[in-house]
Amino acid sequence: MAPAPPAPPAPPPAPSPPPAAPARRLLRLVLPALVVGTVCALVLLGVSLLAERLQDVLWETLPDALDIGRYSSLWMVAMLTATGLAVGLVLRAVPGRGGPDPATTGLVDAPMRPGVVPGLLLVTVLALAGGVSLGPENPITAANVALAFWLGRRFAPGAPGELWVALAAAGTIGALFGTPVAAALILSETLAAQPGPGAFWDRLFAPLAAGAAGALTMSLIAEPSFDLSLPAYDGAHWGDLLAALLIASAGALLGLLAVYAFPVAHRVFAALRHPVLALTAGGLVLGLLGALGGHLTLFKGLDEVKALAGDPDGWSAAEFAGMAVVKAAALTVAATCGFRGGRIFPAVFAGVALGFCAHALVGAVPPSLAVSCAVLGILLAVTRQGWVSLFTAAVLVSDTSVLPLLCAATLPAWLLVTGRPQMQLDGDGKPLR
Repeated sequence: MAPAPPAPPAPPPAPSPPPAAPARRLLRLVLPALVVGTVCALVLLGVSLLAERLQDVLWETLPDALDIGRYSSLWMVAMLTATGLAVGLVLRAVPGRGGPDPATTGLVDAPMRPGVVPGLLLVTVLALAGGVSLGPENPITAANVALAFWLGRRFAPGAPGELWVALAAAGTIGALFGTPVAAALILSETLAAQPGPGAFWDRLFAPLAAGAAGALTMSLIAEPSFDLSLPAYDGAHWGDLLAALLIASAGALLGLLAVYAFPVAHRVFAALRHPVLALTAGGLVLGLLGALGGHLTLFKGLDEVKALAGDPDGWSAAEFAGMAVVKAAALTVAATCGFRGGRIFPAVFAGVALGFCAHALVGAVPPSLAVSCAVLGILLAVTRQGWVSLFTAAVLVSDTSVLPLLCAATLPAWLLVTGRPQMQLDGDGKPLR
């Protein structure tokens, strides 16, 4: 009689879900999260107010006193060049030289020494006020992370250092966008890739509280708004689907042009060997770009996109296209010559201008759809963060009816950018992938 066949091996046990964090442990995080989020918003608000006051002096009071046109080509070139020189001299004098090379940093990085923060904030104010095409997000986040990490380790040494980084990043991002949803979406991409105990929402609990505190603080004091007040979208059509796919892909290609130019521009400015000279030259180039594209292509771009949206028929398709290209070039120059600043807000301006260009070329394409898809595409290329790109594109038009088309438009745009170099360099000047 033949022996019985061996029994099949038992299936491996199903992985157990991550243990839930006790509610009491999460409750202990609420107070520090609220404090960190509120302070992060106040730091952002203080820097923004100082930059706005200085901007009024540089671009209104001073040219009026000198009887020079506020946004004449001469004044733009002179002011941007002077801003580069001033930032270079300050960076040479302050401790820590304003932190690492900004071309090598992202939105959320490892904490820097707290002694670097005052100089970093000072050059951020100068760049914002001087018209540099960068936003406040990167340096403000870096400053808040450094301060929260230092104070947290000092007064609560038992808490993990990663907690303070996450709280400061969430509080700052929540304040920047005026909603904790942005912070949750950005951090979800980071936290999901990090191993750690506890369910995902347990790890997101304290950062979400910090983001809510930052967003509420900013909303109660400054009432920020990203809504461009564009005409409401009247529903999806088959032609709109094709337009969404093409416009988002065009935005991604414009962003990739800036991404591929990024290391080249960095090498050019690094060849000057002296940061003051590189920043002064960078300021001169930015001034010339501003004279070419017009004064709306200066500054971080948030107020300027509202000017475009307020008069979408005030420029031709060629003029909109020119502003989009000039802004993308200005972003590349500013981020590689040594200015401290973020890339999200100027990329949004380039996307909005590109979207209005598409609407001007084909009037049947609704402006809300064109703008949101173009912003989506360029942000995917510049940030490589899908959630924040989709969120920003949707919040600009405040119309949930465009979301299905935006989700569809994400697919070809992401295929264009995935695996490509990023708009960030490593220590050797090579693009990250």
